[in-house]
Order: sequence, then C-alpha cells, then structure tokens
Amino acid sequence: MNNFDDTTTVNGNYGAGQIQVLEGLEAVRKRPGMYIGSTSSKGLHHLVYEVVDNSIDEALAGYCDKVGVVIHKDNSITVTDNGRGIPVGMHETGKPAVEVVLTVLHAGGKFGGEGYKVSGGLHGVGVSVVNALSVSLEVEVKLNGKIHQIAFERGITTKELTIVGTTATPDETGTKVTFKPDAEIFEETVYSFDILKQRLRELAFLNRGITITLSDERDNISETFYFEGGIRSFVQHLNKNKDVLHPEPIYFSGTKDTTVVEIALQYNDSYVENIFSFVNNINTQEGGTHLSGFKIALTRAANDFARKINMLKEADENLSGEDIREGLTGVISVKIREPQFEGQTKTKLGNSEVRGIVDSIVSEGLNEFFEENPAVTKKIIEKAVMASRAREAARKARELTRRKNALEVSSLPGKLADCSLKDPMQTEIYLVEGDSAGGSAKQGRDRRFQAILPLRGKIINVEKARLDKILNNEEIRTMITAFGNGIAEEFDLDKSRYGKIIIMTDADVDGAHIRTLLLTFFYRYMQPLLEAGRIYIAQPPLYLVKKGRESWYLYSDDELDNLLQRIGRENINVQRYKGLGEMNPEQLWETTMNPEGRTILQVTLEDAIKADEIFSVLMGDKVEPRRKFIEDHAEDVRNLDI
Repeated sequence: MNNFDDTTTVNGNYGAGQIQVLEGLEAVRKRPGMYIGSTSSKGLHHLVYEVVDNSIDEALAGYCDKVGVVIHKDNSITVTDNGRGIPVGMHETGKPAVEVVLTVLHAGGKFGGEGYKVSGGLHGVGVSVVNALSVSLEVEVKLNGKIHQIAFERGITTKELTIVGTTATPDETGTKVTFKPDAEIFEETVYSFDILKQRLRELAFLNRGITITLSDERDNISETFYFEGGIRSFVQHLNKNKDVLHPEPIYFSGTKDTTVVEIALQYNDSYVENIFSFVNNINTQEGGTHLSGFKIALTRAANDFARKINMLKEADENLSGEDIREGLTGVISVKIREPQFEGQTKTKLGNSEVRGIVDSIVSEGLNEFFEENPAVTKKIIEKAVMASRAREAARKARELTRRKNALEVSSLPGKLADCSLKDPMQTEIYLVEGDSAGGSAKQGRDRRFQAILPLRGKIINVEKARLDKILNNEEIRTMITAFGNGIAEEFDLDKSRYGKIIIMTDADVDGAHIRTLLLTFFYRYMQPLLEAGRIYIAQPPLYLVKKGRESWYLYSDDELDNLLQRIGRENINVQRYKGLGEMNPEQLWETTMNPEGRTILQVTLEDAIKADEIFSVLMGDKVEPRRKFIEDHAEDVRNLDI
C-alpha cells in the first residue's frame, strides 16, 4: 500500500489531477514563445530560417549548392534544395523517417551518428516546430528516382507518405517544404521580403559557393545571392559605404581537429570597430570563446610587429586591444561539431577549446600577412597609435563625466530636472529639444518618476569623431552624467538611473536630425541600452482640431483627413504644432507624457549588421550612398517640412 492520493489538492485546486501531459507537438502550440522566441514578426520569420537551416546543413555536409525560398501571394512559404532529401524509409517507431522528423521534437540526423558533422540547426528548434505552428505543411522528397509526398495540418498528419511521381533523372534528389503560418498563433502573418533578404544574403556570404534565391510572388520580384569570395565579400559589403585603408580584405583560414576557422578583416578610416562572429552560421551576438581567441591573437600580433618595425619603443606601453581594433570591420566564422551556447539569448559560444584554436590560427595568419604586406601593416599600426593617444585624451575627458555616487545629487548636471524616485525600473528621463519645450515638460511632468533633460542644439555626429572629441561635447557629457552608465567599453547597464530614455523632439526636419544624431550616439557608444529596449521615441501630436466644445489631438495627416471626412470642414479650427514649445504644460502632459494616454515607440536592435549599414549611410562621410538612400526612399517620407 502506498501513501499517494491522486485526489489530494494543495493551494486550492492544484493537485495531480491538474497536471497536464502534452503529447507530441501540443506543447509547441501551447507555449510557442518557448520554441521560437515570440509570436511577433520575429517568430514568424524564424519559421523560414528553421527550414532554410536544414538546407544549409546539407550544404555544410557537401550535398547541396542550391536553395530557393518563395513567398507566395497568400504568405505561405516554399523552401527547396537539391540536397540528399529527408529519408523516407521506415523508422524504428513504425513510421516513415520523414514523418518522424516532422512530428517529433528533437528528432533528426543531428543528434548522433554520422548524418551531419557540423550543423547550424543544433541551435534551432527543428522543422517539427514549424509544422506545429503552421495551418498546413507539405513535404516533397526526391529520392531513389521517385517523388514522395506527405502533408500535415497544425502538426497532425493528414496525408500519409505516398509516391506521386518520378524525378527527371534517376539520381535527382532534394527536399521541398511548403508551409503556411497559423493565424491563430501569430500576431501577424505577412512576410517581409527585406527581412528574409538580409538573413539569406548573410547565409550566402557565410557559405561560399552556395546559391540562394529569394522570390516574392506578391510583388513579382526576385533576388539571387552567390558570393564566390565568401566572408571576404561579406567584409567588403559591410565596408561599402566607408573609406578603407586597404582595398583587399585580409583573409586566412585553418582547421584543427574538426574545427574550421575563417577570418576576414578590413580596416576603414572610421573610429568604431564592427566585428561579427558566427558559429555554424549562427550570429553569436554576445561573442564567446572564438571572439576572445581572435582579440587576444590580434592584440599580440599587432604589438609584436609594431615593436619589430620600431613604431613602439621598449619603454612604450603596449597598444590596447581597443586601439588596434579602431576602424576594423571583421567577420569570424567558426564551424564546430558540438557547439555549446550560453548567455542570456543563447548566442554566446562557451566551448573552451575553441579559444586556443582560434588564437593559434589567427596568430599564424596575421604574422604571415604582416610580414608580406609591410605597407598595409604600417597604416594599421599608425592608426592604432593615433587611437592610443586619443584614448588617453578620452580618459581625461571621461573623468569629467564620471559620478562618484549615483544618488549624489550635487554631481548631476544643473539643467537636469530630476525625479524623486530612485528605482530605475520606475523612472524615465525625457531628452527634450530646446529650453522652451524643456520648460513646458518640466512643468507638465509627474515629478515622482519623470526627469527632464533639455538639450541645447544638435549634439556632435559621433560617426565622424573619435571618443576624445565626442567627450568634449557638453551635451554628450551631460547625458552620460545624467544616465550614470558610463560610456563605450566602460558602459554598465546595471548602473542605469532611469529605466526609460525617451527622445522627445519636434515633428520637423531639425527634430528628426537631432533624433538621428542621438540614436547614432546610443548605437555606437551605449548599445546595451538599445539591446535592452530602454530607448523610446515620444510621439507628440501634429494637430489639434476643435469644433464647438469638442477637440481632438491627431498624430498624422491621415488621421486629420479621416477626422475631417467624419466631422466635416465647417466651423472647425485646425492648429498645426510646429514645435513642442507651442504646447502648454497641460497639453504636453495629456498628449505626450501621461503614461495612461501617450504613444511612445520602443527602439529595438534586431539586426546589428543592417543598423550599422544604415548609420554609416546616413551619418558617415560618403555623400553618394546617402544620395542613393534618399532617392530610393523618397516616396516613404512623411511630414517633411519644406
């Protein structure tokens, strides 16, 4: 006799009878966010990446060189490849292997055996999750001279595996997956050509020799990505809007045991580093052991060579890693058999042995390049020496912005109207354009949790200046002091004095320019704020419309047109706000600052590579890319004051 009682409940009605066991793919549909991150646009596009990753894994194994992705008019997706084809033979479970792969979590050829030596899909959740979250999914496998077909609805098999035809040639193989995301699961089901394009182009860069085609039947457009240069072409693409110090990227690769390392580097005349690291095609945004190994080797090799050619004397301190990486654009691609990911978003490589492998391969590759290319090497080291001098100047300037104690009010800038609460999760700071708007904001705010920092004029364009010059800008020093986080490599998110930083500028060209300058500064020197979702943009109204005793605040021309059609155009008064200073404190609170009724846009960083490209185009030295950007996007402009 046992003492277990299935009917016993504790804490109300929570007992054995309330424990649910979810069979098969039910768990995925019950908690989709656990498997694909979110049910927003990001999760929607992740479905495509999961299917494409299977095709890329076939390419990594040496069996596939063509991948096609089609967005159909109904927003369903088809992914095809010319790989080996998902196996169709009977599995030990009594079902065809292809059905097992599509209906059982963590079933596939990547969890043991010799199916795949290297796989990016290990990081993902598998095509079975795509099946579970699709209203319909159909697979065609070309294998053994025959075309096999199987179909599913919301993860449940609706058409058993059958042979529906023969292949054009007996040795033709491949897989075709067509799926339509479930509108019951996803907040939106409309695919973005541009979002898919970014990832597919990235995969083509990382896998030299593979051809990836993206077609959109909705707009009848198609693009093909093929880069014989691989990550060398990737680096050139990243630097296309910058002036480079040497025309050809530095490239080397090496293999140790089963680990393959590829490195491509190219310096430009900017003052920021852009290093993107990948493991099995996965963007390791948090870095890891492979990135550490690279940085150690680069710093050592550059210092050794600087001393060898007498650009550093015996008495001189070594150049720091930050000095040597100034203006460096690099791509590090590592392919390993069993990656171990860690970190908050599982995008940090933890394999300890990889650090030494990368260090060794980078040291050998750089030493060889430095010896054979002394003119280029001298340019790189001269830039690093200049960066070192500027870093010392920046250190002195930084001391002026560093606060001894986050709660020491005396050290805060005089123009800051601080809030009384000290818990950063409850507080927010408004960056306001000009003293006039700042005055209204200070009077209209809730002093308990809202701080106001008026900014006078436009801050320096950080895309065109070194840190020492940036730190001499009074408005930037004021912001650093107010936020309390520090800057650049010393930035510490945990020292934030405010949970939200809200940019509140006028709805005109100058306001847009100030907003862009601020976002450039945050992206280049306080990027963790963007990654944590702490930056917001206020949305002040454009119009106040009055008719009789009624009034409406409107935020766009479309809203104005719709309202005028509804209420008519007689006996109305339309006020166009040209600046925040035109609003009295009560209006500013009611429309833009009251959490109960305001609209604020959260600034997120979903694609660092795309963000870097846009900031380089808009804020960099080169005029031609900016002109082309304006021409390409002229039709998208809204509310441009002329």
